[in-house]
Amino acid sequence: MKKIILLFSLTLLSTQIIFSQNNDFNKIKELMTTQSEAWNRGDIDGFMTTYWKSEKLQFIGSKGITYGWKNTLDRYKKSYPSKETMGFLTFDIINLDKRSRKVISVVGKWHLKRDADLGNLKGHFLLILKKIKGKWLIVADHSS
Repeated sequence: MKKIILLFSLTLLSTQIIFSQNNDFNKIKELMTTQSEAWNRGDIDGFMTTYWKSEKLQFIGSKGITYGWKNTLDRYKKSYPSKETMGFLTFDIINLDKRSRKVISVVGKWHLKRDADLGNLKGHFLLILKKIKGKWLIVADHSS
């Protein structure tokens, strides 16, 4: 009887872990949808709501490392001064990895479709997200 109870408990625990992981992955996918929708409206401020509003935020791009939420916002606004330069953003998620209860990494591709005279852009990204006060936020972004 003890073995049956132990087996049942382990099965229940593993089911809860899988459900929790899937729920967290769905939240991350929703976050990325929020990002692309805001970007595609030309709303960089809305796009930035998915980032940790902290001086410890790290953004790594082709021009080096930017530290801090405000500096990252300013960098985006300088690089993409208009809706035309922003284009239409899509993401392809390659891998989601739950590193701990409060940390998930996301590897994927980004695609920016723009008018012919501006040219399309594309690259890869690695996001590190942390659950802060019950909300998943990007704490590090390496996009190239």
